[in-house]
Amino acid sequence: MNMEGLGRTLIAVAVVLMVVGLILIGMGRLGIGRLPGDILLRRGNTRIYIPVVTGILISILATIVLNVLLWLWRR
Repeated sequence: MNMEGLGRTLIAVAVVLMVVGLILIGMGRLGIGRLPGDILLRRGNTRIYIPVVTGILISILATIVLNVLLWLWRR
């Protein structure tokens, strides 16, 4: 891989990380971390949180973002 290709790859990775970070910040401000379908188990002083629906939503959004970035990269 030449230096130009490495530079483009590093820029693409930085853009992806920035977009994911902005999505996570936005989701936190909108209260998306506790969607219906997420599992919260409480036993005494112990709480276990399993974000099933939130994980699915993040996966769908990440897939869309990565597909758009790959489409732009190949264009």
